[in-house]
Amino acid sequence: MTITFLGTGTSQGVPVIACGCEVCTSPDARDKRLRTSILIEAEDKTIVIDSGPDFRYQMLRAKVKHLDAIVFTHEHKDHIAGMDDIRAFNYKQNSPVDVYADARVQRALVREFPYIFDGTGYPGIPQVIVHPIDLHPFDIGSVKFTPVEVLHYKLPVLGFRINDFTYITDAKTVSETEKEKISGTKILVINALQKQTHISHFTLDEAIAFANDIGAEKTYLTHISHRLGKHLDISKELPDNIELAYDGLKLNI
Repeated sequence: MTITFLGTGTSQGVPVIACGCEVCTSPDARDKRLRTSILIEAEDKTIVIDSGPDFRYQMLRAKVKHLDAIVFTHEHKDHIAGMDDIRAFNYKQNSPVDVYADARVQRALVREFPYIFDGTGYPGIPQVIVHPIDLHPFDIGSVKFTPVEVLHYKLPVLGFRINDFTYITDAKTVSETEKEKISGTKILVINALQKQTHISHFTLDEAIAFANDIGAEKTYLTHISHRLGKHLDISKELPDNIELAYDGLKLNI
């Protein structure tokens, strides 16, 4: 199975519009971060976690030719806004795309994309099959997902464990019960927004402390703001088993 980081930036992406800071003007490609999303390529399924505003370009950049499913972590715009662009896959595949979302995210999708769900059947609209999920494990083909609930301030967000790989974004607190689901994971992906305290995201230090608590062999930090610093500089500050993820990074798990 291959994991590709389609985007590793926070809600505004990096560079931020109209910002002239050293990160936003950095020539290092690793400092160019689209909104957070990953691509999962298994033998029998191709799956994306979250379709944010950059979804179309992410699919083009990663040369994705087939898409079976989108799994949503939560309903914020930087995670759902690009779902309309699955239309191209509908056309090429002559089939709907499976969408996995909890009840709250489903309500948000209906609100944001009413034309998909209003039953009018307007030609050319995205075709989806919605699969309700909760905290129980579920399968997409051979890929087994174990949901992990974290809190994004007061908003529940789903992370997912797949075998020995765990992907969590937009976390500020994680209960001991949910941490038990992560125990033993070998590769952890966790959000690290910036160094300064934030109401709804792990800071860099909090993400490192969480990673150390979980004890994964390797941790990759994602959902990164321009306020964190340049990739090259921050990388020098990290423990050997923790790295900043970057757009285009591939992991074989």
